[in-house]
Amino acid sequence: MKNNCEIKRLSSAQFAQWDTYVKAHQQGSFFHLSGWQSVIEQSFNHPCYFLYADNAGKICGVLPLVEVKSKLFGHALVSTPFCVYGGAIADTNDIVRQLEQEACQLAEQLQVDYLELRYKDAQASTLLLKQAHSTFGCDIAEDSDKILANVKKKQRAVIRHSLKNELKCSITDGSSVTSSGKNDFTDFYQLLSTSYRNLGTPIFTKHYFENLMATFADCSDIAVIRDNNNQASSAVMNFYFNEQVLPYYGGGNDSARGLKSADFMYYQVMCHAQEKGKTWFDFGRSKNDSGPYKYKKNWGMEPQPLHYYYHLVNANELPNLSPNNPKYKFFINMWQKLPLKVSQIIGPFLSKYLG
Repeated sequence: MKNNCEIKRLSSAQFAQWDTYVKAHQQGSFFHLSGWQSVIEQSFNHPCYFLYADNAGKICGVLPLVEVKSKLFGHALVSTPFCVYGGAIADTNDIVRQLEQEACQLAEQLQVDYLELRYKDAQASTLLLKQAHSTFGCDIAEDSDKILANVKKKQRAVIRHSLKNELKCSITDGSSVTSSGKNDFTDFYQLLSTSYRNLGTPIFTKHYFENLMATFADCSDIAVIRDNNNQASSAVMNFYFNEQVLPYYGGGNDSARGLKSADFMYYQVMCHAQEKGKTWFDFGRSKNDSGPYKYKKNWGMEPQPLHYYYHLVNANELPNLSPNNPKYKFFINMWQKLPLKVSQIIGPFLSKYLG
């Protein structure tokens, strides 16, 4: 089949066919969907090169790629920035390699520093491998009591504590965010901005999250947790793909720790997903041995190492955009001291390059 496949670039006319292929493929993920091309182009103006293998008018493989160019953070071709999974998926390994070869050639043409392919699973690839992150997930039991029972004992006690704190959870579908869910969206962005600032990380533009909710309106929602005074404490933007729920962008304010509102929130997301018929909770990636990594392990989820592969073009070594990189320590410390409003104004100019 390899010799019969022609590599083409995605246009809007193939969006539906592309997404049907992704949803049916065993390695397909929410981050392979065509909507990411629209979101990234509209939000950040990064050039997108979503490639697919065509065999007599039928898609037999896909590889989403985005060019990200910054004087501060480098020049890369990535599958896919702002996402935890990516890389090529195809009918056969030969087509996967064909798509990878096309990506390497494109990286050379664009004269990027490096090509980065974010695979979830190990590949039979000759590219350089880096494993700095792991992903977490668990089955969703058939009712709320069993969901709680499946959580590791120590974390289960924290959730039980949160259930006594008179917290309320509101969930707004993506299709309602621009109308009845405006307050939820505003609270979500404020809470996420607070968390990002406290971590020393630039926040994305609000427009990015609006585009996400508009593009994926039928498979997204926002959960906001409020205390008994109706003050928002924690919030998360969730995505749904096949049988999975992915709580992806989450944050909270200073009251969250005492209220255990984040623990309450993720439990509520699991319960809501179960009601929607979902059976897998994808808790996303975390840097190995980081605070979030340890927090997710406390739920009883085992880390699964992610496999990120690289082809170096102008770079001499693998990239290191980690917050632990000494190069960024001063910047992070400075950012944590910024007033929240200032971080919301300046952050989007930097975060668009930190995919």
